[in-house]
Amino acid sequence: MNKNITSKANQIYTHSQSSYSLRVLSIYFLKLGTWGFGGPVALVGYMYRDLVENKKWLTDEEYNEGLALAQLAPGPLAAQLGIYIGFVHHGLLGATLAGIAFVLPSFIMVVVLGMAYQLYGGLAWMQAVFYGVGAAVIGIIAMSAYRLTIKSISKLEWSAMRSKWLLWLFYITGIVITVVTEREEILLFISCGITYMMIKAPPKLIKKPSSLSVGLLVGLGFWNYDGNTLQGIGWFFAKAGAFVFGSGLAIVPFLHGGVVKEFGWLTEHQFVDSVAVAMITPGPVVITVGFIGYLIAGFPGACVAALSTFLPCYIFTVALAPSFKKIAKNVSIKAFVEGITAAVIGALVGSVIVIGIRSINDIWTALIAITALGALVYIKKLQEPYIIGVAAVVGLLIKFI
Repeated sequence: MNKNITSKANQIYTHSQSSYSLRVLSIYFLKLGTWGFGGPVALVGYMYRDLVENKKWLTDEEYNEGLALAQLAPGPLAAQLGIYIGFVHHGLLGATLAGIAFVLPSFIMVVVLGMAYQLYGGLAWMQAVFYGVGAAVIGIIAMSAYRLTIKSISKLEWSAMRSKWLLWLFYITGIVITVVTEREEILLFISCGITYMMIKAPPKLIKKPSSLSVGLLVGLGFWNYDGNTLQGIGWFFAKAGAFVFGSGLAIVPFLHGGVVKEFGWLTEHQFVDSVAVAMITPGPVVITVGFIGYLIAGFPGACVAALSTFLPCYIFTVALAPSFKKIAKNVSIKAFVEGITAAVIGALVGSVIVIGIRSINDIWTALIAITALGALVYIKKLQEPYIIGVAAVVGLLIKFI
């Protein structure tokens, strides 16, 4: 009887696996990475619409399990879900190819934009474009921080806030420490996670974790790098990928504290421009690390930064996926993630304040930032790339008319 059950299970698995090939799945994620605008929430929505509702490659249960894993584990939400979907029916190879296909188009785009930025960044028209775009980015991040706050902590209602008072305390602590120190503290995030877990759902037992053209390129800074700098980039961006939960924009405060304040790799304006590049390119928002890496150490820097950022989420996903049903039910793990998330989102708000103070330096940039924020509030289906495009035009008009 056991042999019959095993045989039937294998037949079901083979049938679901043969409903789409690995090649077709890879092409789908290549297209999504090329045309998928709108940020992480929009991208995971596209995956549900295309793969569950339209193509029926996945069941609702498979999709929801992947989304839950992406929310619980550190790393960019949309990229993790894509990796998990590749893993569902095609194992490790599927996870690898789906992840690469999803990230590759936007990585190529930000490297090309990095080359253009190096070449034209000192020109007046480029400065004018990013004058408007940089201000709009402040408004966009502020709106994202608000959405993350009400989604991950609670609505701005007294009863809801009172029931989640400890998460709000972590959130406010994250804001204050980020504004005062102008950097993000990993120890704060971990401490908040452990504290909330111990208060809300202390683990009963401590168990061992489960195994889980040459001249032109030189002029563009394509091969300008230093070995020690590459090592620093690799370590820093690996930490960024391992300690950021949920939306790709949650990585902004961590990156700001490192690349601007701690290491001085970029100026404040260059960092804001890097965030803007992430807004105007499709695919995961976290791909801004490729642009930042390029500005720091050319193409090698872009490769190291992108690989280091996405590698932790890939490892977490493929390691946790086989036993995730059991892990997802662990209330201690959920509480730990909730505590970290509250502090991280607070740090994002603090980062918006710090970057805003430095970037909004006249009436025009203030108006652009406020208008971008208002547009996102009152025009529900408006996507960020449209705001960025309008802001670029406004920046040109202000500077040249």
